[in-house]
Amino acid sequence: MTVAKIIEVNASSKKGIEDAVATGLKKTGETVKNIKGAWVNEIKVTTADDGTVEEWRVNLRISFVVA
Repeated sequence: MTVAKIIEVNASSKKGIEDAVATGLKKTGETVKNIKGAWVNEIKVTTADDGTVEEWRVNLRISFVVA
């Protein structure tokens, strides 16, 4: 029998969405083992006054197997 748990994490990057996701997974992986996947629930940006993107933010649901 396998049991999985899901946690919710917010991560950000000035580079882009993929980097924000990778950053969130890498940081979570420092304390959570057996990560099996993630869902991107939400994508948000912060902008400068002229409308250019300053930072990408993602909300992730990360699943991992409980040993």
